[in-house]
Amino acid sequence: MSVNFEEVLRFIRAKGGNAEVSVKSQDDFNVKISDVISDSRDVTEGTLFACITGENSDGHKFVSMAEKNGACALLCEHKVDSSLPQIIVERVRDHLGEVSSLVYGNPSEKLLMVGVTGTNGKTTTTYITRSILQSAGIRTGLLGTIIESDGVTDKEADRTTPESCIVQRQLAHMAGNGCGACVMETSSHGLFLGRLKGARFDVPVFTNLYPEHLDFHKDMENYFAAKKLLFTNYTKQNFRGAVNFDDPYGKRLADEFGERLLSFGLTEGADSRVVDSKTSIDGTDLTIETKGYNALTLHSPLVGGFNIMNTLCAVTAMRGRVDDEAIVKGVANVPQVPGRLERIDLNNGACVFVDFAHTPSALRSVLSVIRKLSGDGRRIVSVFGHGGGRYQQNRPELGKAASEFANEIIITSDNARDEDPAEIAKSIASGVSIPYRIITDRPEAVRTGLESLKNGDILVITGKGPERFITIKDRKIPFNDAEAVKSWRDSH
Repeated sequence: MSVNFEEVLRFIRAKGGNAEVSVKSQDDFNVKISDVISDSRDVTEGTLFACITGENSDGHKFVSMAEKNGACALLCEHKVDSSLPQIIVERVRDHLGEVSSLVYGNPSEKLLMVGVTGTNGKTTTTYITRSILQSAGIRTGLLGTIIESDGVTDKEADRTTPESCIVQRQLAHMAGNGCGACVMETSSHGLFLGRLKGARFDVPVFTNLYPEHLDFHKDMENYFAAKKLLFTNYTKQNFRGAVNFDDPYGKRLADEFGERLLSFGLTEGADSRVVDSKTSIDGTDLTIETKGYNALTLHSPLVGGFNIMNTLCAVTAMRGRVDDEAIVKGVANVPQVPGRLERIDLNNGACVFVDFAHTPSALRSVLSVIRKLSGDGRRIVSVFGHGGGRYQQNRPELGKAASEFANEIIITSDNARDEDPAEIAKSIASGVSIPYRIITDRPEAVRTGLESLKNGDILVITGKGPERFITIKDRKIPFNDAEAVKSWRDSH
């Protein structure tokens, strides 16, 4: 798939963009563009190089490298010293997604697009939804926090919502690989910054909203407004979505969009409800009733009340999209999600759970589930920290949350970034009301927790989930909680 330089120029102007042009000759208008890239290191022949001006870098400074690597044209914010034809716009990011969609053949129109937004539950909900779609015989791509899958190959994700040109290229790969659907986590940053421009969703999904990323969004209304963009700016004409009726922000969406959305929840008034459930260490059995559809009795290998909600969310989103048999099969066969209440059994009869929970509400939810499933007689040790440069008010609240359900706490570091891990730990400790230790070295904290376990004890390690690095200032230290636990287990 390719378009020529003039087509891109006309497209931007047709969308209302003020675009100037710099060319050496009329032949430049016929230059063929087959790729759109914003990182000069990834440029190859036939690439339109997008010069993004970001907080920490300026793509205009890398034009010579892009030209050397084979760029055939530029999308930029001011004229640069280059022999390449240039389209000059006020802000490249405002046009990048739509232009990329044009170059790659509007891939989101070829796929059933499911976008999941919210504070908690996005990753697990996308895994369940993908399992349901694939059980219906629909090859499905996945873009999220843990992996990026084009329907054939899985790789570790760099960020929840990549740059818009990357999103469009990934969607094009999915369509080219025979995918009929894509399930995507859509972050508030990605929505607000326009990284989803050019993508249109058939099924927008809202899980819940809790205080997070307020260092970026400033307050909950701005945070909600960013999430709401999925429904207002990135949907196809005949979209039908799903929203959490138990959440006040989800209820606001349900009230605003009416019949376009199926609401789900545990409270009266939701369109889709769990009417019976039973969870154990081996999984969850539940019955879901949805207005206008048959009741479904399901078994899931996932445990915990939040996974009941995640399952309800995914099932509600898929009602009317696939048949009941595919939903039942997909829920039953959903794989364990890395770093999402991931269980690891030790040789001495103790066990470990690794989870991504990094907000007070998420930590409280994880620990309450484990306490409920394990009973009051088992000792629970909670290991966690908090990221630097993040919502600082959460730190004592994390301490309070863990104190409600754990017997002992080991406060450690998360991704401290430019903050002092000891100061972060001290802030967390201000909310703790049970015995605790501070061990800021995370590998040592995990090891200490493991060495303290006896038969029947449970270690809960939270905050980083599947992440494979600890970020301290400008260093990225390789470390993964689950791998560290398995390595320790295998040596004992």
